[in-house]
Amino acid sequence: MKSGIEAVLFDLDGTLVDSAPDLAGTVNDMLAQRGRPPVPYAALRPHAGSGARGMLRVAFGVMPVAPAYAALRDEFHDHYATRMLQDTRSFAAAMAVLDRLDHHGVPWGIVTNKALRFAQPLVQALGLHRRTAALVGGDSTPHTKPHPAPLLEAALRLGLSPAACVYVGDDQRDIQAGRAAGMDTLAATWGYLGEDEAPHAWGADAVLAHPKELLHWLELA
Repeated sequence: MKSGIEAVLFDLDGTLVDSAPDLAGTVNDMLAQRGRPPVPYAALRPHAGSGARGMLRVAFGVMPVAPAYAALRDEFHDHYATRMLQDTRSFAAAMAVLDRLDHHGVPWGIVTNKALRFAQPLVQALGLHRRTAALVGGDSTPHTKPHPAPLLEAALRLGLSPAACVYVGDDQRDIQAGRAAGMDTLAATWGYLGEDEAPHAWGADAVLAHPKELLHWLELA
């Protein structure tokens, strides 16, 4: 095990699980209810990491500052809750990495901006709730990433110094949060990279092209 590292923290959407099909399906269902054509999945997938905000921006052209945004966001969340487990799957390669961490007795946790009303049933449905040492959601602390508070909370729950944790995520906010918390950070490029994003410029300690590269970074492979 890499010197000084005692635990691994992961983002959820786009890092451990592929939830883009249900996020895209939710916003396309909203369009269909309005008699509007669907947005191609390929156009929605890169923005899945931003959840409702990303889906609504692409499909409806609205930003959080728009007067109509709050109502659309609430509608999105209510509908997403009814179909969030329809097509969402874990990344098989990421699950294989979790198996190796479990084998080596390395604790791991999940830190996501997804609210617990969604994160908890999703983690449970995928069988991760029995294995993860901590689940910190977007409403577990007063702040969401890129603020370090969620990561600091995860380290606290694990009983570890933040410096003893490494955080893996597929969004620049993940890297910013991890660095602000004093953790090593790894950028996962198998996730939902948006157009024109440059993960090598995020300031991560390493950029991973495949989940198994985490094991090499941890010196477990």
